[in-house]
Amino acid sequence: MFWIKVKRVVRAGFFSFWRNGFVSLSSILVMIVTLFVIGSTIFSGVILRSTLDQIKDKVDINVYFVTSADESDILAMKKKLEQLPEVKPPVVYVSREDALAAFKKRHETDEFTLQALDELGDNPLGAALNIKAKDPSQYESIAQFLQGRSALSAGGTTIIDKVNFYQNKEAIDRLTKIINSANSLGFILTILLIAISILITFNTLRLVIYMSRDEISVMKLVGASNRYIRGPFFIAGAIYGFLSAIITLILFYPITLWLGSTTESFFVGFNVFHYYASNFGEFFLILVGSGVALGSVSSYLAVRKYLNV
Repeated sequence: MFWIKVKRVVRAGFFSFWRNGFVSLSSILVMIVTLFVIGSTIFSGVILRSTLDQIKDKVDINVYFVTSADESDILAMKKKLEQLPEVKPPVVYVSREDALAAFKKRHETDEFTLQALDELGDNPLGAALNIKAKDPSQYESIAQFLQGRSALSAGGTTIIDKVNFYQNKEAIDRLTKIINSANSLGFILTILLIAISILITFNTLRLVIYMSRDEISVMKLVGASNRYIRGPFFIAGAIYGFLSAIITLILFYPITLWLGSTTESFFVGFNVFHYYASNFGEFFLILVGSGVALGSVSSYLAVRKYLNV
């Protein structure tokens, strides 16, 4: 008996969907807009995170050592830094020779500087460590660590000549504020857009069910249970959501393909089409799941008003 009722409900849901073709089409179009907003929000969030990660990756601090610092002491400090939870490994070691070679390359067109360097007869540059933090807000704690006992050699003398954190502190603090503000603003806009889209979808499905109010009243009067009455609308709403999700996924293909090269050049390597193609399974689950849940739940709730006859 249970399965007979289930078959009837499912059959009635499909019949309701096909019978009200124009209304069903309108509902699907509205839900496509809703799911498109959800999908676009996902893309926007990924692009924002990718951009912020690239900015974070360009920020670092450098530790410059005195020319008399022993390499073993520098490498010991490098090992200590890599063990800090704030530090993003690896810490890059630049030897005195590498620093001199890089300096000459930067000034290869400046003959006066190169001539003055040759006249010194000795390498005036010290070794350095390049450090990246996992988060820009953690650079200050790393700088404080470098000011402690770690700045001492095995013999107890200072081996650090300069840490450029304090020269870059203003830029790092500004970047931290920008990242925090961007994350907060992105979250608020995401919630707002999704809420508006869901509200529009819900009201559209309420209008669809309003057209069936007389049918609901008759079913109620002849003794049909609330669950049985809601069933076909629940199924029809799920169909709206499923078809809307499939159409939305199809629409995203040419759009992301068209925008792929643009985003790759503008956002430095992030190709929105490659991201969509490589994460298609996740997009499918999110959009289909959101569409089916939104359509079926909205229909289930919208019919409640007409169950009290």
